[in-house]
Parts: sequence; structure tokens; C-alpha cells
Amino acid sequence: MSARTLFVTTALPYANGPFHIGHIMEYIQADIWVRFQRMRGHTVHFVGADDAHGAPIMIAAEKEGVTPQAFVERIAAGRRQYLDGFHIGFDHWHSTDSAENVELSQSIYRSLRDAGLIDVRPVEQFFDPVKGMFLPDRYIKGECPSCGAPDQYGDACENCSSVYAATELKNPFSTLTGATPELRVSEHYFFRLSDPRCVTFLREWTRSDDRWGEPRLQPEVLAKAREWLGEDSGNGSLADWDISRDAPYFGIEIPDAPGKYFYVWLDAPIGYLASLKALCHERGIDFDALLADPATEQVHFIGKDIIYFHVLFWPAMLHFARRKTPDRVNVHGFITVSGAKMSKSRGTGISPLRYLEIGMDPEWLRYYIAAKLNSHVQDVDFDADDFLARVNADLIGKYVNIASRASGFVARQFDGRVLSADEVEDAAQRERFVRLAAQVTDAYEGREFGAVARLTMAYADEINQYFDANRPWEMAKDPAQQDALHRVCSRCLIAFHRLTVLLAPMLPATAARVAQLFGTPPLRWEDLGVAEGATSPVHSIGRYAHLMKRVEAKQLDALFEPPTDSATPAAPSPPSEPASADVVSIDDFGRLDLRIARVVDAQAVEGSKKLLRLELDLGEGRTRTVFSGIRAAYEPAALVGRLTVVVANLAPRKMKFGVSEGMVLSASADDAQQSGALFLLDADEGAQPGMRIS
Repeated sequence: MSARTLFVTTALPYANGPFHIGHIMEYIQADIWVRFQRMRGHTVHFVGADDAHGAPIMIAAEKEGVTPQAFVERIAAGRRQYLDGFHIGFDHWHSTDSAENVELSQSIYRSLRDAGLIDVRPVEQFFDPVKGMFLPDRYIKGECPSCGAPDQYGDACENCSSVYAATELKNPFSTLTGATPELRVSEHYFFRLSDPRCVTFLREWTRSDDRWGEPRLQPEVLAKAREWLGEDSGNGSLADWDISRDAPYFGIEIPDAPGKYFYVWLDAPIGYLASLKALCHERGIDFDALLADPATEQVHFIGKDIIYFHVLFWPAMLHFARRKTPDRVNVHGFITVSGAKMSKSRGTGISPLRYLEIGMDPEWLRYYIAAKLNSHVQDVDFDADDFLARVNADLIGKYVNIASRASGFVARQFDGRVLSADEVEDAAQRERFVRLAAQVTDAYEGREFGAVARLTMAYADEINQYFDANRPWEMAKDPAQQDALHRVCSRCLIAFHRLTVLLAPMLPATAARVAQLFGTPPLRWEDLGVAEGATSPVHSIGRYAHLMKRVEAKQLDALFEPPTDSATPAAPSPPSEPASADVVSIDDFGRLDLRIARVVDAQAVEGSKKLLRLELDLGEGRTRTVFSGIRAAYEPAALVGRLTVVVANLAPRKMKFGVSEGMVLSASADDAQQSGALFLLDADEGAQPGMRIS
């Protein structure tokens, strides 16, 4: 594919509060897709901005005794910690309260006016007699006129997605004072969305494909657009869009209309263009030429709650202002917690900042969200137990496990030299990976990130099984098998590097560390080595260091606990008591025969919720069976090949499920059996089964 130029945006967050987890989910989705495109050599301009205008900002600033601009600046100052914390790589972050947005909004408005698509009409509008101002739609609530749902705002229903005028609400009330609003007349400006020209254009645009022959809208989104456009039933009709608000209002003034301001939803999407224009100014790029270039692709990532604005108003505004229309609008669902809808306004949900503050790895969340995302408009559910199990099993037990097991042999016995793929792969293995790379490429392009996770982890499973089947820990003892050992471990390390390339859009920080480990430049898609004449850049490996830690159950407990009030000093802790009052002599300790063991096999015990059956190699020429109560903390497959510590001279114990011939050692908190926070003791690189611990 020839090089592409992409202009990519996410929905603009309203600048009245910090990011919530729904923002982070959307940014992660877009960031993964952008990183994938960049790894393939494409040029991407990835921009965001704060949606800074509107009555809520004005009223919030008024309550704090500051100007709206100062209020927005304070909110914007907190954005960077979230974006950097979750490795979200916007090229530029802007504000709709900017000179660029004023110029573009007024220019687009004038073009629409010149096209005969702006009307001025007297409107009966709700007025709060207590507050003394006309009420914006978001400050009026009542019952939806379409479905009857209570507690709906004055512009759109969250329950049935209907869009309506605030005056259509049943039993309305002012959310500012609780007063019943009065109807008063004011002149308003309208964008004539009902104009036959708009309807004809939108029917064609929503049904059309992008330049790659793919539908520009997802099936679910297209179905909704067709319903609004009346294409199936013939009953749909587009209402003209009220684009003005009366002073006092924090926004952009409408040209030639004193005391009138653009409704925030008109200038908010224009903020995409304003942010791009500011980026172009920084980089010396001709903004107008960039957007006029037919090769430039415009792609938006948004939530399903703002479809109407992005597939009807926005493309119609751009088209009739003689500007570029979006090539794609990618819509995602909401994020829920254990099946319950998250709501910022109701104070529920996961705090992204708390996630970072308690030390949770941002790439755990990037991977977990990605593994649940696809190209459809489906909600993503965050389940704490599933999060712990999936991250630990996939990223630690499968992916990182490959490097941690194979790297030590190559570093110690072959001076870190990694054989080439041609030396370690047969034709079938090579073809298998070529197919995988093509499948993952297509999945990323189509935003089927869950498929990427499934495909890569299946390959990681294959490589771990290959490692186990060849038993390199036994090869290392036999001088005659040194060449075979080198080939086996080199193949595993090349596969690990390839997996890292495939996962790099999801795990950018880990990918950077892996590039350092192998001494290669930043990873590129061509490093997969699947193109004609391409080779892997991997020739050597440095000293392995842990790439990622396991999720601990106590971290998830802390994530859902309310943070303590930092203003209240904590009570001083009493002096800690020794962990145990019993004292043993060196002779007592010497009676324990502690040995290094390698887990050869691990299986869940049928009929037990706690036990795993472990087959352990203690260097005795046979394996021992040990039953261990660590099922809540470890996936069996993740343990195979791992070194651990065993009490080797413990008397055999007959249990319901068989005879246990020892005890594996683990560390835990007092409540570990309930929380699953158990941690197996392991050994440093170079330790071999049977070595005694003293």
C-alpha cells in the first residue's frame, strides 16, 4: 500500500471536569489505530482539543468567581497527566476557545449563509424567571416526548436517542433553580438541515464507501442514519438545527448578529479543524493545502451518544461550506463496570487518575480494553476478575513468558547471539507466521482489536508449547545438543520480537523496552520480515530484565476504594509486631531441604476451587506431584516451565485427589486466600532443578 496521509480525531471532551474512563477508552482505541498506521510508514496528524464553550462552563466559572477562560485553563492544565500516563500520543491538544476556531467557525457560517442554508426565526424559548436568563437545553429536564423516559435533557434522549426541541419536553423544570420555566420569544438562527439539498447529500454520503471501498459508516450507524433520513419507512424527517444562543453566553459571536452566539455544538466539531490548523502552524504545513488534497483522509472516533451530530450536521455543514467531509466515522459503545452503565454525572465508574496513582500499569488497561474492542458499536465491560485473569494469563503467562524463559540460555551460553530466522525456521513455520501477520494487519486496519489479541496469544501459546516440547533445560546439560539448544531458543526469541511488533500499538512502552533489549531501532511493521527479501532485525539480545509485572488483586481492590481525604492526617501506626513470635534455631532451619524445581505440567484439580496439580522436576530423574492451593492466583498454563522453590523433604501427604510429594513456597498477605494475592517464590537466571537452597 502506498503511503497515506490521515487526519484523525477523537470527540472533544467538555472542559468542565477531568477525563473519565470513557474518554480514556476512546483515546486508547484511536491511539492504537494511529500507532499501527505510523508503524506502517503512513503520516498521521492526530489531534484533540477541549470543548470549551457553552452555558455550563459559564455557570461553573461564575460559581468559582473566575472568568470562563481561567476555568477552562485550569481544567486543561490537568490533561497531560492522563494522556502521558496512558501513553496516548496526540500530536496537538487545542481548545475551541481559540483564534483558529473563531476564524473557522465564522467562515463556515458565512459559507452556509451564502448557500441559503441559514434562516432567522422567532422562537419561543424557556426562560428561568429566577435566574433571569434563557435556559440552554442542558439546563432543562423533563420527560422525553418520544418514549416518556423521565429526567431527560432538553435536546436529546439518552434512552431512545430521539432529538427534539426543549419546548417539546413534558413537565419541564430548570435544573439551575428548580423553577418551572416560562416561554418567551427570541430570534434564533437555524441551519436548514431539512433543505432537500441536505437530505439528498446525506442520503448519498451515509450510504457511500470510503476510498478503499469500505462503508464509511458501520452497519448499526448506517441503519440509524437511514431511520433519521426516512429511507426505509418514508416517515423520517430532518429538523432544522438551532445554532444560536442569546447573551449571556460563553462562545463565539455570530457575525452581523449582536448579542447572538453560536450554539456550542456548531463550533465544537469545527474544533477538530482548529486543532489541526494550530498543529500545521507549528510544523510549517499548509493547512488549506493539506485539507484540499484529495489524498488526505479524515477519520473521526466517537461514542454512540453523539452519532446524530457527526453523521448528519457535521458532514452537511462541511459539504455546503465547500470543505472536505469525513472519510470515516468510527463509533464505539459505552464502557460499563461488571455490566452496570458508567455515568460521570452520577459519580460512578473507574477513575483513570486513581488507576495511575496506585501504580497500576497503563498497558494492562490498554491491552484489556483493546482485547474487548471490535469494529461494531458494542459496549465494553470492565470486570475486575476478568481483568486480572486476562492480563496475567495473556501478557505475563504467554507473551512475556517467552522472553523470560529463552533469553537466559542465549545470554549465558551463546554470548547473547541470536541465530537468524532462516537458520531456525522451516517452511511451514515461516508460512504460518506470514499468514498470522496478514491476519493481524487486516484486523488492526478494521479496528478488530479483539481479534489481534486472540491471534497473537494463540501464536504465543504455540511458541511456549514449542519451548516445552524441546525441553531446553535438559538440552543445556548435554554438550552434544548445544546447537539444537541455540536454534530452539533463537526461534523463541525471534517469535517474541515479532509478537512485540504485532502488539506494539497496544503496548508502546513495552515495545520500546524490547527494542532496547534486542538493540534494534524503534519497532516498525516491516520488522516482521514478511515482505519479499525482508529479514528480522534481531541478531543479539542483552541481559533480560522483567518487562511487566503481574496484576495483584489488592490493586483492583484499591482501584474501587474511595481515596482517602488527604487533608485529614492519618493516625500514627503502632509499632509493628514481629511476623511470628516463634523463633527457630539454625539447626531447625537446616532440617528443611529446600530445592529448586521446574514446573513441567500444571492442571486445575476437578472438584476443587483452590488446588492445582503440579508436576515438578527436582533433578531426580523423575517428576513429583505436588498439590498447591494457588488456583486463584495463577492460570495453569502460565506456570509451565517456571522455576520455583519446593520443600523437598516434607512427608508425603495423602489427599482426596492423590498424594502430594512436597510443598511449593509462596508469599501472601493475611487475606490472600480470599483475594488471590499469592506470589510463588522463583529463582534467578541460571538456577537448575535440584539445586539446594541454603
